[in-house]
Amino acid sequence: MFYYLSHALLEWSEGTGWAEYLSPLRLFRYITVRSAGAALTALALSWWLGPKVIGWLKLLKFGQVYADKAELAGGLAARVLSKKGTPTMGGLLIIAALNLSTLLWAQWNTLIQLTLLAVLVLTALGFYDDYAKVVQQSGGGTKPHVKLWVQFALAAFVAVYLWRLPVLSFLRGGPPLPAPGEPPLVSNLISVLMLPFYKQPVLAGALVGLVLTVLAIVGMSNAVNLADGLDGLAIGLTVIVAFVFLVFSYLAGNVKAAEYLQIPFVPGAGELTVFCAALIGAGLGFLWFNCHPAQVFMGDTGSLALGGALALVAVLIHQPLVLVLAGGVFVLEAASVLLQRGWFRFTKRRSGTGRRLLLMAPLHHHFEKLGWYESQVVMRFYILGVLFAVLALATLKIR
Repeated sequence: MFYYLSHALLEWSEGTGWAEYLSPLRLFRYITVRSAGAALTALALSWWLGPKVIGWLKLLKFGQVYADKAELAGGLAARVLSKKGTPTMGGLLIIAALNLSTLLWAQWNTLIQLTLLAVLVLTALGFYDDYAKVVQQSGGGTKPHVKLWVQFALAAFVAVYLWRLPVLSFLRGGPPLPAPGEPPLVSNLISVLMLPFYKQPVLAGALVGLVLTVLAIVGMSNAVNLADGLDGLAIGLTVIVAFVFLVFSYLAGNVKAAEYLQIPFVPGAGELTVFCAALIGAGLGFLWFNCHPAQVFMGDTGSLALGGALALVAVLIHQPLVLVLAGGVFVLEAASVLLQRGWFRFTKRRSGTGRRLLLMAPLHHHFEKLGWYESQVVMRFYILGVLFAVLALATLKIR
């Protein structure tokens, strides 16, 4: 909105006495300025709305009325405070600050619109799941297969839409850039991939691209959801990964930087920098209230949407595989659950008695079982998250 307003005012003032006074509005043309504005706006909105949203959730009794899975499992000597009664659905605060800040500071191109649409759909799904848990008072919520069907349906829609959408994308090592006046080179967002630590773009084909897009969105959405089990863990890691894609999206939207670093140039991807900045601001603002001991939980309302948003940004700049590196902690969390369940079922079929690889899954509860304090687990996972982020950023040069 600010971009369009400033542009309109500059056009109106051109050739008048107001032109000199309104010339600072040219700053709104720069993505860096608008990204900083989006981050600060989202942070301020989170701080301002936080107490109001928490009070509203308490008034509606939208709290965690059931003991969480870690407490039900027992044996967590390091767990001092029970989380029962803490308001959930705090993801509404994150999404409100994120969406409003993005709409205020970004240009509303197709990439931004598609990302915000996916965020809203996953937020609605998560809200329904959280509401069902509160009503049932058991932590059961929506049936897992129902959640998966909705996630797969959304991911498939996004994948097919991008497959059918012609997008300007200039690739290093491919055909030369079109001369002025010539028709632009068109490359599909789905079929072209970048492999970490590999220089040339890979034409993966439509089928591979469609499958990878669906798996990225569904997988990361659920991975963030699984990591949301300790105070501040999921949102802190989300902020770290968002910073990685803030850098990647800015470079992908800058033709000179993209050509120098030999990554696909995607016109309009720079606006995703504004989205990532807003996500960082909203995430830090929410972390203010979600750090230990948490005053509010994001719930599935926030975790499903945030994971899907990170995956979609990665897909839109041809970097879904970099997401595996940048979100390494999320990947480990999801893998721990899959391995735990798979090994338990396998050993039960073989011997009649199911065995576990970990003391408890997801992975953060395993370390709680080992006697780590909750704050220790969160801080050490943050450190791992930063290391994975550095590794992901290193792929820009180490190829």
